[in-house]
Amino acid sequence: MISEVDMTAPARPPAQFMVDEVSPSYWKVTFENGPVNLIDADSVEQLAHLVSRIEESPAVTVVVFDSANAEFFMAHWDLKADKARVAGMAPGPTGLHPYLDNLVRLSKVPAVTISAIRGRARGAGSEFVLATDIRFAGDKAVLGHPEVGLGAVPGGGPMARLARLVGRGRAAEILLGADDVPAELAERYGYVNRVLPDAGLAGFVDVFARRIAGFDKAAVEGAKALLDWASLPPDEEFGPGLAAFFQTSGRPENAARVRYLFENGLQTPVGVELGLGRAVGEFASSLNTWLR
Repeated sequence: MISEVDMTAPARPPAQFMVDEVSPSYWKVTFENGPVNLIDADSVEQLAHLVSRIEESPAVTVVVFDSANAEFFMAHWDLKADKARVAGMAPGPTGLHPYLDNLVRLSKVPAVTISAIRGRARGAGSEFVLATDIRFAGDKAVLGHPEVGLGAVPGGGPMARLARLVGRGRAAEILLGADDVPAELAERYGYVNRVLPDAGLAGFVDVFARRIAGFDKAAVEGAKALLDWASLPPDEEFGPGLAAFFQTSGRPENAARVRYLFENGLQTPVGVELGLGRAVGEFASSLNTWLR
């Protein structure tokens, strides 16, 4: 018998995190969302389910995150996302907003998490990779935080994570300068673990992940838990940043900045997305010239 389809039910959004269980102890997760891999409200909800799945797996020891798009690992937060939907999301298990909850829980899962970064990972994309344990980047990768250049405070905790990772001065340079950080400089600063030729990144990460996957899970989990205890920021450092993001993003005094970027290809595979740090700096320079 053919059942009737409820035409009033909302369509389920496409899956953004594709999980390949290479083995019980080794999972590979590939992110894909639109032409530049934006992070949006659906990403938040789907990542919450994935993090729970990793937490509850009795066997997974290592999880590799990569991207279906060689130019954009995760571009940044979708500036056209439904703000009311995002603001109205119920807190996650940590008590934090689910965007932060995902990142805090991801950083503490009982498995080693590795980001294999090809292309661009800015803003929310950078916040995601900072929440993983290990970051390997291709030599064409670009990271960074353009939020201040758009008139907003970064919301996903990079102040807490970057300051511990690269030091206060370099964190200030990255966050307040709002410029792109190419792979070579990211490696020198400690933003990523190491840089490899883009064509060889996947193979290197796979070999490394298989090495960890072959170790005893209890030993890996125990060592990681103590490393987390010694080095991760306390949960209470994250909430104020997201509150500041909600307060500062989308203000009318910055509408011209955002409009300029959209008019020049923001959130498309061409135009300012290819050099977003340069673009926000050029707009700021034009304002300074006008003010003089």
